[in-house]
Amino acid sequence: MSRTTPSGSGSGSGGASMSSYSATKNGGSTSRGSQPSESNLNTRLANLVAESAIIVVATRGCCMCLVVKHLLLGLGVNPTIFDVDAAEEAAMLEELSRIEGGGAQEKLPAVFVGGKLLGGVEKVMETHISGELVPLLKQAGALWL
Repeated sequence: MSRTTPSGSGSGSGGASMSSYSATKNGGSTSRGSQPSESNLNTRLANLVAESAIIVVATRGCCMCLVVKHLLLGLGVNPTIFDVDAAEEAAMLEELSRIEGGGAQEKLPAVFVGGKLLGGVEKVMETHISGELVPLLKQAGALWL
């Protein structure tokens, strides 16, 4: 069963915290009455993308997803994190493609800035190294300084 729940906050450099939403499997339960549908999860993701200045869709335990999260925290950004299990990754990539209107996101992490797909770890790093990431984050309202 998939569900989206806030899972607290952590802290990073500069005192920034990270809000996190997790799409998790409910391993031991066989209850079907309260099971949220996949479309409900997808609607929540679409709403988060539309409402958040920055959102990172990540696979739980993925080292490259962690790199992106820590880069953003190091810049002083408080990203919304949407974690998915590895088993749900293919369905999530399909949903991300639908949200973006057929975008070419092939693996996670997927970073949305200002409601638009920026890309994965390669695009985030490329944008950071070229000096374009901080102005983009400021423009989206994810960074104030």
